[in-house]
Amino acid sequence: MINKSTKEEDEDWTLVIKPSSSLFDLQLKEVWRYRDLLQMFVRRDFIAVYKQTILGPIWFFLQPIFTTITFTIVFGSIAGLSTNGVPPLLFYMAGIINWNYFSQCLTATSNTFTGNANIFGKVYFPRLITPLSITVSNLLKYGVQFVLFILLLCYYLFTSNIVQPNMYLLLVPFLIVLMAGLSLGFGMLISAMTTKYRDVKFLLTFGIQLAMYATPVIYPLSTIPEKYKLLILANPMSSIIETFRYAFLGSGEFEWSYLGYSSLFTAVIVFLGIVVFNKVEKSFMDTV
Repeated sequence: MINKSTKEEDEDWTLVIKPSSSLFDLQLKEVWRYRDLLQMFVRRDFIAVYKQTILGPIWFFLQPIFTTITFTIVFGSIAGLSTNGVPPLLFYMAGIINWNYFSQCLTATSNTFTGNANIFGKVYFPRLITPLSITVSNLLKYGVQFVLFILLLCYYLFTSNIVQPNMYLLLVPFLIVLMAGLSLGFGMLISAMTTKYRDVKFLLTFGIQLAMYATPVIYPLSTIPEKYKLLILANPMSSIIETFRYAFLGSGEFEWSYLGYSSLFTAVIVFLGIVVFNKVEKSFMDTV
């Protein structure tokens, strides 16, 4: 009788695909092997989106500029919402670029299984490559808009003493990691759910719009009544955006406990997202 394992070893396979042995297996070695594919997906997401547009990459700048101006007029001038003495353009742009990164990553990642079913059904590669490429490509867009924010910040630094950046700027890379982790974790969870329940996709679009108003994007945390403050802080994006403003503008509220809660929340969501994503990727082709 021929031993089965010996038979497999005798055959000179170039690639052996095996099911994931554990739900918690990140397959990071596999992801690293396919890093060229990851780069290709990032390039596709970053360039192809605006390839057939007239203005091209200029949209990276126009979107936050138009949104900031609109928020300044509507919420700053007409509604009269406080910005804690910070110039409205700077205040709203600080919130918008961070919220946009989170919401765009979440929306795109949540479409991983249903939007790539044709590719997943024909070619093997670590499925985790797809949501990771979305997070990285949106990080490049965030970088472009971040430069725009820095230019605006420099203008106010040289023309007034209203804004006062401080040592909490050192936390900014960590804040970006938290936003990426939150959007990735939530996105993988929702992507797994949409393989069976497509209603979640429509609920997400509606939910993101509402969630922005439950996050201090258009108002500072200090203006929230005490009885509602815990409700707003339960949103892990609240302390991230508030800390970002506090670091760059010297205005707002910062508590290590707030940031600690967001960090713990992010770790749990990423953990759950990976577990559910690994479980669903084995059988999602039967339901999509």
